[in-house]
Amino acid sequence: MTINGWLQIVFFLLVILVITKPLGLYLHRVFEGEKQPFRRTLGVLERFLLRLTGLRRPAAQDWKQYTASLLLFSVLGLLVTYAIQRLQHVLPFNPEKLAPPSEHLAFNTAVSFTTNTNWQSYSGETTMSYLTQMAGLAWHNFTSAAAGLGVALALARGLTRKPDEKDDKGLGNFWVDVIRSIVYVLLPISVIFTLLLVSQGVVQNFAPYLHVTTLEGAAQVIPLGPVASQEVIKELGTNGGGFFNANSAHPFENPTPLANLIEMLLILCIPAALTYTFGRMAGNQKQGWAILAAMAILVLAGITTAYASESSPSAVMGAFPLDHGLGNMEGKEARFGVANSALWATITTGTSCGAVNAMHDSFNPIGGLVPLVNIELGEVVFGGVGAGLFGMLMFVLLSVFIAGLMVGRTPEYLGKKIEGKEMKLAMLYILIFPLVILGFSAWSSVAGYGTSSLNNAGPHGLSEILYAYSSAAGNNGSAFAGLNANTPWWDTSMGITMLFGRFFMMIPVMAMAGSMRGKRPVPAGPGTFPTHGLLFSGLVVSVILIVGALTFFPALSLGPIAEHFVAHAGKVF
Repeated sequence: MTINGWLQIVFFLLVILVITKPLGLYLHRVFEGEKQPFRRTLGVLERFLLRLTGLRRPAAQDWKQYTASLLLFSVLGLLVTYAIQRLQHVLPFNPEKLAPPSEHLAFNTAVSFTTNTNWQSYSGETTMSYLTQMAGLAWHNFTSAAAGLGVALALARGLTRKPDEKDDKGLGNFWVDVIRSIVYVLLPISVIFTLLLVSQGVVQNFAPYLHVTTLEGAAQVIPLGPVASQEVIKELGTNGGGFFNANSAHPFENPTPLANLIEMLLILCIPAALTYTFGRMAGNQKQGWAILAAMAILVLAGITTAYASESSPSAVMGAFPLDHGLGNMEGKEARFGVANSALWATITTGTSCGAVNAMHDSFNPIGGLVPLVNIELGEVVFGGVGAGLFGMLMFVLLSVFIAGLMVGRTPEYLGKKIEGKEMKLAMLYILIFPLVILGFSAWSSVAGYGTSSLNNAGPHGLSEILYAYSSAAGNNGSAFAGLNANTPWWDTSMGITMLFGRFFMMIPVMAMAGSMRGKRPVPAGPGTFPTHGLLFSGLVVSVILIVGALTFFPALSLGPIAEHFVAHAGKVF
């Protein structure tokens, strides 16, 4: 580790802290304000879309109506994306005449982008046409992020609004939340930063691929396409799908240090800002800062661990007579180095982004453990757009319940009592995640059609399987790339895992929002556990780590932890 590396990391975190308040205020004004900003410009587009969808006077929805709208919207988007892929050979904007992906790959990809996962079992530049990239995949980058924002807002409204406030038991309107997310937040930021990335050299065109001859006389194909426009929303919406197979390690997606910084800021800015937005909705800004503090503690621990691990020589190459002064550079871009690779890996898996500028499969065992643990904690380190906030709030409610038992008082959060029903919903939310990850991982580790896709045996092979299903259930999309996931079994089982990880976890969240919405706050008493200080932030962090350890530590012990000790013993599988 170097001082220069730490200065870059600290600078990045300070910029995120500076962005949090103004962006959080803007988000609060967009979704909760009496009048939205930029009414004469963006407001025109919003009103047009509301009229187009028949929502001139949108009514508030209860949790069942909001959830039904979410599921219907997602199913229709999934079907359209599947159809675009299967018909891309007869649709326009396919200059390379790319054939349609197989049925199981098209299913996996449609599910992946609908669920904000953006797991890719294919090479984008050799599989997807320009139209598929834009109308299918980039479209979902906007809508899936907007849907996640909507669910987070619904839960925040359920926790902060009183029964007689505004719309009785309503949680807002899903269609309005989605439209406002796109019109006021995702689209304008994407336009501005697309132009900025183009200025850095990110490709943006509709030209056919370049077929050239190198100086050595070899034929080479240089892929092109509308990259910059997809690059921004993939980071901003914490989607993560790359236009190219190498993702943000590709120089056409991420060519300069400034582009690298911009893309990392885009990944973390909305998840961080939503904590401030929640504080405003709660009428107590300290509540938002406490959640931000818990997230910051976890991300700092991850960055420190990953950076320390990757600053050491490669666990495999360390015995060779090479210069290891730069640390483990296998699978990393020289222009980013260890510090920015470790930082990116931590924030992209702390959120549900999954974009990469280095190959996680090449990290040292403990360095690779950090992204895996980040996902398995529920991606609440900062979490995806919306998903991070509602995931953290579910852990907050669990922490409050535990604190209430400690002080011998009925648990309360923001003055609302947390009772048996809410705890059942919280535990359902928490248990679904390890059930699908560990269940499918166990299945794939003993079935021939699962293990046949592995390129590595032993602990690292198990880590690849565990990482794949963790990434799918956590709607992350990054991978230990030694696994060939483009088979009927992997495409289908991963698709099912993504659906469970997205919607079967959103349903308990929406039910929690509905349950808490109808409760009347009670005044705080002398036995009320405060939820706005560092003590509470520490309790939340402890609960998250304990739940993660209880569910995943045995599997992690057989994977990256065992690999660490095996490597230090000088053995390689």
